Amino acid sequence: MSTQSPQSDGCHTSKEHGHGDGCHAAAPLSREQAAALNRVPADYTGQIWTCPMHPDVREIANTGCPLCGMGLEPERATLEQDTSELDDMMRRFLISLVFAVPLLILAMGHMVSGFPLAGRIPPGWNGWIQLALASPVVLWAAKPFFQRGWMSVRSGNLNMFTLIALGVGVAFAYSLVATLVPGVFPAAFRGETGQVDLYFESAAVIVTLVLLGQVLELRARQATSGAIRALLRLAPATAHRIEADGTETEVALDQLHAGDRLRVRPGDRIPVDGEVESGESHVDESMFTGEPLPVVRRAGDRLIGGTVNQQGGLILRAHRVGGDTLLSQIVNMVAQAQRSRAPIQRLADRVSAWFVPGVIAISLASFATWLLIGPEPRLSFALVNAVAVLIIACPCALGLATPISITVGTGTGATAGILIRDAEALETLEKVDTVLVDKTGTLTRGQADLSLIDPAEGWRADALLALAAAVEAGSEHPVAAALVRGAESRGLALSPVHDFSAITGEGVQGRVGDRDVVIGNARMMARIGVDPAGMDARARTHREQGQTVMYAAIDGKLAGLLGIADAIKDTTPRALAALQAEGLRVVMLTGDNDATAQAVARQLGITEVHADVSPAEKHRILSAAQAAGHCVAMAGDGVNDAPALAQADVGIAMGTGTDVAIESAGITLVGGDLLDIVRARRLSRATMRNIRQNLIFGFGYNALGVPIAAGVLYPAFGLLLNPMIAAAAMSLSSVSVITNALRLRRLRL
Repeated sequence: MSTQSPQSDGCHTSKEHGHGDGCHAAAPLSREQAAALNRVPADYTGQIWTCPMHPDVREIANTGCPLCGMGLEPERATLEQDTSELDDMMRRFLISLVFAVPLLILAMGHMVSGFPLAGRIPPGWNGWIQLALASPVVLWAAKPFFQRGWMSVRSGNLNMFTLIALGVGVAFAYSLVATLVPGVFPAAFRGETGQVDLYFESAAVIVTLVLLGQVLELRARQATSGAIRALLRLAPATAHRIEADGTETEVALDQLHAGDRLRVRPGDRIPVDGEVESGESHVDESMFTGEPLPVVRRAGDRLIGGTVNQQGGLILRAHRVGGDTLLSQIVNMVAQAQRSRAPIQRLADRVSAWFVPGVIAISLASFATWLLIGPEPRLSFALVNAVAVLIIACPCALGLATPISITVGTGTGATAGILIRDAEALETLEKVDTVLVDKTGTLTRGQADLSLIDPAEGWRADALLALAAAVEAGSEHPVAAALVRGAESRGLALSPVHDFSAITGEGVQGRVGDRDVVIGNARMMARIGVDPAGMDARARTHREQGQTVMYAAIDGKLAGLLGIADAIKDTTPRALAALQAEGLRVVMLTGDNDATAQAVARQLGITEVHADVSPAEKHRILSAAQAAGHCVAMAGDGVNDAPALAQADVGIAMGTGTDVAIESAGITLVGGDLLDIVRARRLSRATMRNIRQNLIFGFGYNALGVPIAAGVLYPAFGLLLNPMIAAAAMSLSSVSVITNALRLRRLRL
């Protein structure tokens, strides 16, 4: 839990420098300090653990960060997931809940009319029962908070844990003294029963609420690592290696070496990066390139590990294996981006930077003043007033201020199809000034559909399409599927096909009734002796509009053109217009070819386009925008977008996209509608405004009460703030925070 430095706009500082600025702009570590935090032996080859806030911390076990106390995360991505910290926090939360609920009922129940236990518990027993219930919560369940609070004091990085440890410790210690030796308190601080007021329930409830927040935060952190595991699962577990004697052996990927010959069967994933030695097939590389159509791969062509071989068999010569493959590099980029992301930037921490030392100073000053010049019994008055100062500053409402708004806000977003993975994404979205968008599947539908029927003279469109679709029905190629869907949507009947054949990378042919039908590219036309020159100009015009164009020949004569395209989503133009109207800069990033990208950009009014970009180039372009001072959101749907989605200040995934993209993003749009980005920004602004209001409620009562608790009104009016009133102020601020947060449920997106 950290804050941005004063120079930061609260958006991308942590990613630019590889880590957050620590707690409250701690000074950069010297080379000697950084070296002291790296406790990994030079010859160590196992898993290394590092702190997401302090990357210089490197340990061989998850022992916690020596600077801030946070749990460590693994440097190297693996399919296994360490849930020990989450399991521990969940166990502490559940046990705290078991003790805190009856404690709260026992302590506060007498305020409720008709409370069944009213008057039945002797006053002398009440404190001991509360002590018994609070002790397991404070002495065991809250132990990590006291450890982290102590570490924050030792390192000079005061943070949320400082407040929690201080508030819980003081409330418990005060109540413990009041239970064990109540005689040290003056009569003015005793209730109607003659007993000193206790605050065991405040200590226990604070611990329980903070533990719940930790559980939710840890779950969010572990969910982000799902992107890494999804990427790792893209690579097959084994490969079929062809040995020197021609036999085939199934081996694990870590046993492969550059130069190995591998057999890739139809339907298999390519195991490593390499080059086709023999064979020909269509390979689906859309997860990396963004191209919606499979590409032909022949001898001499490169292959990418993790892509899918669709039809023919291939012999692959391995070039890059292990951590050198493109897939491994993407995994490393996603992991690095996730590690560099600072924890959720809670506004409460910004205030606590001055609030905590200020409260401590006032408490000590109050104690010293009463001890030196106060009325008798000086020690009792000094202790009570010092404790009152700390109790009224106890961060009960502070612990609720951000989580309750985030919880209600994310729930409101979920009902509108906007899934928020963590509070950091929701907080940052309102600051975004640049939106990078993928083309395929984000601006467009991500599926090739029939877009063009341009018949030659003497042919009708429906007749041409019916013959073409009849032949293409025998092919499994996505182009064929688009033509068949187009014919079916027009209600055209498809006749049986005879003598069907397909030539990889060129087209298909067959006989429909008494007609010879050929559909393909210019090479296919040349193969059958048909000159396509008569329609070349029209074909070129259609291609400039972003369409994939095929020639159709019937009975040896050119009969027309057929085209398919990835259609723009219906809501995309309105969404982009709304984003641009809010002053956002919109940039298209796509692995598709430049002609198609420019055609789509012209239709949508996008002036900045980067085409033919790899996943690494998308990551680089995004990082450059961040380095230039922009707060960047990335919207995408494919595996090729994962590194950029993870590196972006806010990653936005289409719910219709791949699991890897969704796991890498902070926000998922269930319907895949870019208009939801506008709605999500509206939700972000409303939620952050609500959080700021909550912080005013959370600190307002306490801040106003601190000087009163210190005794500034006593000389003139003889008034002191009884700790019971301090506790009431805490309760009132908590009620105000919760009530205010619930208003988000009425937000219209």
